[in-house]
Amino acid sequence: MDKRRATKSASSAVEPRQGAQAIRRALAVLRILAAGREDGVPLAEVVRTTGLTRPTVHRIVHVLIEEGIVERHGRSGRYAIGKQVPELALARPRPSRLLVAANPSLQRASAEIGDTLFLTVRTGNDTLCVDRRIGVYPIQVLSIEVGARRPLGVSSAGVAILAALPAPEARKIVAANETRFEAYRTDVATVLGEVTAARRLGYGLREIGLVQGTKSISTWIKTPDGQPAAAMTVSAVRTRLGPRREQEVAEILLREARVIEQAIRGNLG
Repeated sequence: MDKRRATKSASSAVEPRQGAQAIRRALAVLRILAAGREDGVPLAEVVRTTGLTRPTVHRIVHVLIEEGIVERHGRSGRYAIGKQVPELALARPRPSRLLVAANPSLQRASAEIGDTLFLTVRTGNDTLCVDRRIGVYPIQVLSIEVGARRPLGVSSAGVAILAALPAPEARKIVAANETRFEAYRTDVATVLGEVTAARRLGYGLREIGLVQGTKSISTWIKTPDGQPAAAMTVSAVRTRLGPRREQEVAEILLREARVIEQAIRGNLG
């Protein structure tokens, strides 16, 4: 009897882990598809970036299609987030505490700096742009749209968030994203070097942004428990961010990041 109980207990312990693994794999696929936005993503790219086998990805995608979470474009054969996802999102119509807390700082920093300002949050091993403010300077860098998803490490926002994490955790995330870096013309060594530099500077810096001829500066924003949850970024043409102005912009972003952190604490209270 004791042996049967032990076998049953071991079996029930394995089943939840297997179920959790299936959910995590499905979420990994969804995150890659979300990065493709309306254009979608080829199945081969999902396989490459997730590291899962083609049959596994094919099975996950088709279950998600049956549930209305994913759709396949007839002409291109690409897979994209389905129409049911926005409907599910309606269950949480109110903006997050972060967006509410950040709004005054985004307005203030945008007016003061004049270049494009982005607010990016961490979601798993990715960054997600949740707000963008276009400045008054005639030349604006619109490299990322609201809703754009990137692997942590390929942008100054991702570098800033990684720099604010404990080093072992940051290295683990960078290693997990290694196969995805190739599409953004970077690699593990480069990303880790940028993270180290960001820790030294106190903010993330990309001398060459996602668009050639641009430069980006990012500061991390921490939640009350000390975890970096977001980053505020300024992207501009390189001539707008020389050494002196780089420091000025960084100081504005650092100031507003601390204001946002204080506002988040106030909202929780």
